[in-house]
Amino acid sequence: MLTNLLHQTARLACLLLAFGMLSVMAQSEETLLLDDFQSGDGQSVFGTRWSGFSDRVMGGLSDLNLGYQRLADDSLSLRLSGEVRLENNGGFIQARLPLDKNGTRLDVSEWTGVRVTARAQPGAYYIHLRTRATWLPWQYYGAKIPVSGAQEWMTMDIPFSEFKGESTRRSLDVSSLKSIGIVAYGEAFTADIEVIELAFYR
Repeated sequence: MLTNLLHQTARLACLLLAFGMLSVMAQSEETLLLDDFQSGDGQSVFGTRWSGFSDRVMGGLSDLNLGYQRLADDSLSLRLSGEVRLENNGGFIQARLPLDKNGTRLDVSEWTGVRVTARAQPGAYYIHLRTRATWLPWQYYGAKIPVSGAQEWMTMDIPFSEFKGESTRRSLDVSSLKSIGIVAYGEAFTADIEVIELAFYR
């Protein structure tokens, strides 16, 4: 009798484990997580590191602050803030994550677009994608992040079809991504955006 009970318990444990694994698989099949920012050290879940830069690399005058913000529930957000200025043909600050691990560009052709959970002060915020076809620094594909500016957390799905090329006539090739950026761009304003999750979604 004890043996049968042990067998039944083991079988139940296996079933629960399998169910849990299926649930995890279902979640992972819905999104390809790039980062949830909980490491706090610049290293993404994807395995590459975030970096920040501004139009000062090309003579602009914008000011950039990039770091982690601790939230009320003790989790972390990635916070991009600063003054976006238009003098000297400037106009952007950016947090960028490389997607070409080990020299291999990322193929996301099985996915639909970018999912971002963020909140922000009013302003012009964008997702920028770069591919093997964007060799020049001013070439990219951009889509606006539709934050409300009400400082409420919002999860937004931005399909690849909304990304428009800048300084290129090529269509966006999502089978060969080099990087993704969170950008404050295009107008003079005080930027402040926090992101708690960034992923590709189906």
